[in-house]
Amino acid sequence: MNELYLERAKAKVGSVRALINGASKRATELARNAKPLVPVLPHDDRSFLDIALLEIAEGKIKITVMEEN
Repeated sequence: MNELYLERAKAKVGSVRALINGASKRATELARNAKPLVPVLPHDDRSFLDIALLEIAEGKIKITVMEEN
């Protein structure tokens, strides 16, 4: 996992739990052939999780935290 992407994504989301849930869901979508929202080369060696974290860090995907009642 790319630590820089992780730190940048954490700063965007604020909640580690929400980040974990959102990034894992997006990584699953990417693994199922969803189109990446950031540039990816054909032989890119980044994992789906790294790409998901980068998408979150760059604001391409917004993770919202639902408040509990």
